[in-house]
Amino acid sequence: MLLPTRTLKTLPLPAALLLTLAACTIGPKYQRPPAPVPAAYKEPPPAEFKEWQQAHPNDGAIRGNWWEIYNDPALNALEEQVSISNQNVLLAEAQFREAQESVRIARSNLFPLASTSPTYSDSRVSATLTTSPFGNLGVRNTFTFPLTASYTPDVFGVIHRTIHGAQETAQATFAQLQNARLLYQAELAQDYFQLRGTDGDIDLLNRTVKSYQDYLTLTKNRFASGVASGGDVAQAETQLDTTKAQLIDLEVTRAQLEHAIAVLAGKPPADVAVRGGPITITPPPIPIGLPATLLERRPDIASTERTMEAMNEQIGIARAAFFPDVTLSATAGLQSVYFTKWWTWPSRFWSVGPQMAETLFDAGRRHAVEMQARDAFDAAIATYRQTVLTGFQQVEDNLAALRILAEESRAQDLAVAAAQRSLDIATYQYKAGTVDYLTVITTQAILLEDQRTSIDLLTRRMIASTALVQALGGGWDTSKLPTRDEIASAK
Repeated sequence: MLLPTRTLKTLPLPAALLLTLAACTIGPKYQRPPAPVPAAYKEPPPAEFKEWQQAHPNDGAIRGNWWEIYNDPALNALEEQVSISNQNVLLAEAQFREAQESVRIARSNLFPLASTSPTYSDSRVSATLTTSPFGNLGVRNTFTFPLTASYTPDVFGVIHRTIHGAQETAQATFAQLQNARLLYQAELAQDYFQLRGTDGDIDLLNRTVKSYQDYLTLTKNRFASGVASGGDVAQAETQLDTTKAQLIDLEVTRAQLEHAIAVLAGKPPADVAVRGGPITITPPPIPIGLPATLLERRPDIASTERTMEAMNEQIGIARAAFFPDVTLSATAGLQSVYFTKWWTWPSRFWSVGPQMAETLFDAGRRHAVEMQARDAFDAAIATYRQTVLTGFQQVEDNLAALRILAEESRAQDLAVAAAQRSLDIATYQYKAGTVDYLTVITTQAILLEDQRTSIDLLTRRMIASTALVQALGGGWDTSKLPTRDEIASAK
């Protein structure tokens, strides 16, 4: 707001100039650059997702603790530990608090700086510097108690831009914290479902070993009766021992996954034992929403967008360097050569006055700094748009994975059923003596491979499901970003 002309005339010229320019802010006003947002996703959701969306048309976002959609108490308990004990999440929280303190540091520049530096000194004047041969050549005591105050008015908005930049950086750091939390939550869920998929393989191989043991017993009985060869027994033993070795090898994978889950939960591996078991569910329906909402739902996109505005503030700060700096300073205090008179009124001294500094020649340094800030802003725009594109890619990738893997699972289930029928027929023919044992072993191997593929497909579907939740932001949105005032007032 401008002061009336009459008021300005009554003020000293420097003060009137400061008040006139106090509301002047140098530099470009921030506007969020446009991002490439499609009208619709290329990949349609799986058929069961479409049916769910038709039944729940108003439910367009993930809510609450997203992992609860899997209805797995063991997973829920592990996920709750990520925000509490995961050291990378705690690191991100500390970095956010550090960013908040940077805002308070920047805000302190809005206020005067007061300081004092009491001194006491003994001094002796050189005899060669005195004007009189009878001058005082003794030691002089000096007691000084100064109070100094200085204030830099924000004439061109540099301080406010610095504050805003710190606030926007703190907002970006908060979004990075949410992104880290989501990342490790999703990673834990993926490791958990991979562990349960491994448990499914272990359960299958345990059942297969028992089945192969029965076949070995059958072959040995037939060999004892003279209707089977020793080669049949050796083949049955080889099949059984090979499957046992595969079963033992799976324990390595399971142990490593369990250790990874423990560390993600912020615990030593020795303190965590995951009771899993085969996966018994299929991926639950996930609300996808419109592509435009993805910009508000992903914390990494929010972080890069907040970083862009912080970079825009730097352009204004660099531009303000072309204008003079103004500082108001005052000094007052007490000074005496006698301690008894140090605190008396005649010992007072003071000085006050403004100071203006302007760079006359810098060989293009300020211009280069401004262009550097503009280039950094352009880089931030590119980072923002690339983050948006990556977000859409991740959503499309996992939508495609869920759709295609669901179709593949249905086809694989038919293959498993056909392989089981083939083994039943081969077993009957072997008992009847119309085929050799090699036919049985071949069909056994095909069935086991198809069964393991079926388990692997279900595991991949569950992992793709958690990856899709992560790609959609895990239920987060930009309304949860702290405002500038909230960042400034937080303690």
